[in-house]
Amino acid sequence: MNKKALAILMRARMRPNHLNNFALSPISNELNQILSNSHGNRSTENGEHHAMEHGKEKLNHQRSFEVVRESMHSVISMNKTEVGDSVLNEFLEGYCGLSFQNRRKLLLTLAKEYDLNRAQVRELIKQYLGLQPPGSEAQSGGVEDEGFLSTFYRIERNLRHSLKPVYETLFERLNTHPEGLKFLTIIRADILSILTEGNIASLRALDSYLKEKLTTWLSPAALELHQITWDDPASLLEKIVFYEAVHPISNLIDLKRRLGVGRRCFGYFHSAIPREPLIFIEVALLKNIAETIQEVLWDNPPIAESEATCALFYSISSTQPGLAGINLGKFLIKRVITLVKIDMPHISDIPSTGFLTHSLRSVHWVFATLSPIPGFMQWLLSKLASQSKLAKAEDISCSSADRSRLTFYENILEPEEERALIDSSGDLASGKSGMEIMLNLLTPTTHEWTNSDKLLSALKPPLMRLCARYLLQEKKRGKALDSVANFHLQNGAMVQRINWMADQSEKGLNQSAGIMVNYVYRPENIEEYAQSYFSKGHIHSSYDVKRYIQPALENESKDSL
Repeated sequence: MNKKALAILMRARMRPNHLNNFALSPISNELNQILSNSHGNRSTENGEHHAMEHGKEKLNHQRSFEVVRESMHSVISMNKTEVGDSVLNEFLEGYCGLSFQNRRKLLLTLAKEYDLNRAQVRELIKQYLGLQPPGSEAQSGGVEDEGFLSTFYRIERNLRHSLKPVYETLFERLNTHPEGLKFLTIIRADILSILTEGNIASLRALDSYLKEKLTTWLSPAALELHQITWDDPASLLEKIVFYEAVHPISNLIDLKRRLGVGRRCFGYFHSAIPREPLIFIEVALLKNIAETIQEVLWDNPPIAESEATCALFYSISSTQPGLAGINLGKFLIKRVITLVKIDMPHISDIPSTGFLTHSLRSVHWVFATLSPIPGFMQWLLSKLASQSKLAKAEDISCSSADRSRLTFYENILEPEEERALIDSSGDLASGKSGMEIMLNLLTPTTHEWTNSDKLLSALKPPLMRLCARYLLQEKKRGKALDSVANFHLQNGAMVQRINWMADQSEKGLNQSAGIMVNYVYRPENIEEYAQSYFSKGHIHSSYDVKRYIQPALENESKDSL
């Protein structure tokens, strides 16, 4: 595919779906009615025929499932030397031809019938526990008997082998096939999809085992880092357009800008999945850390690269749903930091001592992100709704003194924030309290509040403060509740700044009321920050972010200077 073909393809994707529109049109309804009547006239005479055809189709599906199941069994049970590409091909093609329901049935069969042999495990454990430990008093003179030790080694070896599920053989043999690794990611994507329907223990164990295998096979040593440029094949560029998950690429000019001067795009590739990145990251070379995504995507022309002092990671996209939970991004970011430093030798790192100034403009060099906060609005609207319902249920007045009597009630607004919202809401939203007004303003997807300067001014203080609270204090199992925050924090970043109205797209407003966050990667602190977050759940952040939730810090900081 050449660049012209890619351009045509992108234009086609951006057109309205005329087929869908036609399906909903009155003409389509009339045609459907005519066809329905026509079939109705023949329904009596053809009823038995249709029933027979349906029965045959159902039988064919069952036969197809049995054939694939038998093929899978052959891959597992055959001698290693007998399993060639033809046997593996038969299973790969058969599985891909199954309906989702039959795939589900096959994967449940794999999880339950090809698990480990627990009776054998129990017997080996029983034998092992029946032995006296080496060097115990039961051994004559305390001298180690080689024959006695060999019994230990034999049982331990057998125990290790018996603790491996039978389906490990399937995974390992598929991995030897040229298309096997890609196929295994498809299998895992199916497993994850099934697990969203319900937590099936055997399937969860299968997923965990396959995830471990994929993590090993996709270690950084097995991956190739490639800078993606405009000169790459159009088939690769098409995949970048298709898989871009954070900020969709709108047209060919947009794609060319993201791969042009002042921009970088890097991807991790594996030899078993050629010409398709497993994950890719987009980087903007800027003078300062960007506060809005518009600066990154729309500014034209970009600055001269010799003037850049900041490498901003503004989009990280994974291309394989079956690799969910495997943190390839951690290694990608570290490699990209190293490459950018080599590529931009005129730039020096941030000094390891001293404060970052309140204004990021004085920093010589920094690696940062401009990241979405996908879970903020969901958390906030849920919080506002629950507290508003609690207040109504108790029929309490608007005074904070009355509200404080409720054990589970929390007014998440400061008194001055509540007053400002009540004064500014006008006809757009009503409510008995500031929280109820805020809920009614933010719930509609029309986002009318963004058109009022008065409302923007009233909403900014509580939204920025609550966003800081969400990023720094709201946790799940000791880690940041927000998925993107957790990703960067576990990779060794710190929360540097939150930005008002940074993404005014519909997606940005729905996810986080337009707020975005800058995470900063300081190379000399990456390992330290990652370790403290992993072991203690500690989130490193700047003074500017902390002051939203700890106003007293401002005075303490000034006194210490």
